[in-house]
Amino acid sequence: MKTRLSLRQARRTALAAQGLARERPTGLVNSRQVGRTFDKLALLQIDSVNVLTRSHYLPLFSRLGPYDQTLLDRMGTRRPRRMVEYWAHEASFVRPGLFADLRAVQRRTWMTAGSLPPELAEDLRHRILGLLSGAGRPLTSRQVMGLLGHSTARDTSDWGWNWNAAKRVLEDLFAAGLIGSAGRTPQFERLYAPTAAIHPAGAAALEPSDPEQAVLRLTEAAARAHGISTVRGLADYFRLQLGETAAAAEVLAGKGILQPVEVAGWRQPAYLHAEATVPRTVSGQALLSPFDSLIFERRRVEELFGFHYRIEIYTPLQARRYGYYVLPFLLGEELVARVDLKADRAAGMLLVQAAYSEPGAPPHTARQLAAELRLMAQWLGLGQIMVKPAGDLAPALKLAVCRE
Repeated sequence: MKTRLSLRQARRTALAAQGLARERPTGLVNSRQVGRTFDKLALLQIDSVNVLTRSHYLPLFSRLGPYDQTLLDRMGTRRPRRMVEYWAHEASFVRPGLFADLRAVQRRTWMTAGSLPPELAEDLRHRILGLLSGAGRPLTSRQVMGLLGHSTARDTSDWGWNWNAAKRVLEDLFAAGLIGSAGRTPQFERLYAPTAAIHPAGAAALEPSDPEQAVLRLTEAAARAHGISTVRGLADYFRLQLGETAAAAEVLAGKGILQPVEVAGWRQPAYLHAEATVPRTVSGQALLSPFDSLIFERRRVEELFGFHYRIEIYTPLQARRYGYYVLPFLLGEELVARVDLKADRAAGMLLVQAAYSEPGAPPHTARQLAAELRLMAQWLGLGQIMVKPAGDLAPALKLAVCRE
């Protein structure tokens, strides 16, 4: 007989695995706490949208509260790096130990050099690798193009030596793991360098992983970060294929690393990691980035919390339901509200563009959310909070903000 968990038990297990089950630590957050939290999550998704702050900074705030963002920056830019950039759940910062396995399962097909004439692609690869190896410093794509003598024109009528061709080769080299990112500029451009020069393992990082073993290790890492999940959730964490993830989960179950379980109300079977904990109560609260690893897999979010969530960044304005950059609000073990936020840096103001409560949200939701917004504004160096009138929660939230 499979172990059967209630939905609330599954929910608390997931929150504990993601570091969201307890109240945040008090006092100054140090580099050890930042490192431990990153290690627990295994990755931080990167996104270029900066309407609030860069997305990879938010999961640490959700779990630790106000912290010095340079602590995270140093983990990816100073030796020995504790995180490296690569394709995982989209572009992500990942633990260096996962790099070789992610490289073994890399299947990106867009923005590649596959459509270029082979002789041109090979010539560009040779030139770019030689340039980065001999430069003595990391380079942005624009700097690479300039040193190669390329035009920045995007004309594709003749591949020639144009920007588009060279940019595709750069992306190919990054996807192949031969070059990596030594950091990002203030404009969020990658600083490219040979992987062997920036990975903590040096040239050994480029030694190939066995793809089958790579899937096993990545599935186990996803299961550890999830605590409890269906195969779909496990596969989505590192963008693995469903079939290979299902097979890996069975192997891991046979070794006692995963335990097949049933969750009340779930249609699909689930797996519980052997080291997962099922807290009797949870007491955390957090605003969650649209790219937070707790809510990567939208079907899992609905199964765990009964919360329908979609990112509306690319939805036309008139078709948006909740807003442009909407953060779910976790209170205890429930997602009770969502807010569309924007940092008006020139005015020193955190703007709440809209605020909506979920059915059954407790009466103190506005008060707790106001406290969370004040904490975020402090962290972002914004002196004021303005709540606009959009959304059913906005009036109560504005009142709660003004009371302080």
